[in-house]
Amino acid sequence: MVEGKRPRLLLQLVQEGQLDLLRDELRRSDVPEVSVRSQRYGRLEETLLHHAARYGHRDVLAYLVEELGMDLEAFNSDYKRPLHEAASMGHGECVSYLLEKGASVDCLKKADWTPLMMACTRQNLEVIKALVEHGANPLLKNKDGWNCFHIASREGHPQVLQYLLDVSPGSWDTESTIKRTPLHTAAMHGCFDVVELLLERCQYKPDSRDKCGVTPFMDAIQNGHVNIARLLLEKHQACPTAVDALGAQPVHRAAITAQDEAIQFLVSELGIDVNERTTTLQLTALHYAAKKDLERLEHIWTRGTELEKGLEPRDSGSS
Repeated sequence: MVEGKRPRLLLQLVQEGQLDLLRDELRRSDVPEVSVRSQRYGRLEETLLHHAARYGHRDVLAYLVEELGMDLEAFNSDYKRPLHEAASMGHGECVSYLLEKGASVDCLKKADWTPLMMACTRQNLEVIKALVEHGANPLLKNKDGWNCFHIASREGHPQVLQYLLDVSPGSWDTESTIKRTPLHTAAMHGCFDVVELLLERCQYKPDSRDKCGVTPFMDAIQNGHVNIARLLLEKHQACPTAVDALGAQPVHRAAITAQDEAIQFLVSELGIDVNERTTTLQLTALHYAAKKDLERLEHIWTRGTELEKGLEPRDSGSS
């Protein structure tokens, strides 16, 4: 077999979980095992062990470790270990095997992500439990200041958050490097069940602000999540006229992203003045809308004025 084709064949067999064929191919070959162990694949320079872990083939993983002596802590060019791969893909059997063999539970890849953080991007609670039970630290933060609780809040996984609160009660009390809390993140991404849980079990201050002065209520409004905005008003005493670092209120931020339903909610249900100006630049919601979409200028102004007066919008065919 041409030497250039052989590594590709081995990689294919590993990815497909063809353990018997993989073993037979290695037995037939006269290439030393050290060469197989050191072979790297692709732009990220990954080992066969990385691929076995990513594809969830526990038997192949065990063969590579126990019979070929591959290094559990081998890392690719992003510093990801096989444990990162197995955790990020939710492969419980591979995670458990690697941990039992002594893989470092809190190893870091680029941007300081741990396997537990990567596991929290999925809703596989058994993988998360296995990592925690082997000593994973839920309070570690990545380079952006996010811990695993923050990550699970973004992904919208209430069961994962419940578990993290049970095993690490203080994990909710965290801010990113730009002072955003998990409540900000859940509100921004429209994770209603998560916001509800955070308000019930955590002690976030109403209208906490990030470095730009943005509150969770503003995040919900700017992204069109009116149901979450209502929840924050009812359960967290959020202020619908709070201002950010530039003096903009939620109505201004809703105009930037053309959130018609959110503007209607603020103006018709909460009585917000659609012509309110920011405290710094003296801009209205109409000014903010103009920055993004000139075609919406008349619509926002007309709609906001009619809502203020309690009128229904005019039919487009009327004079």
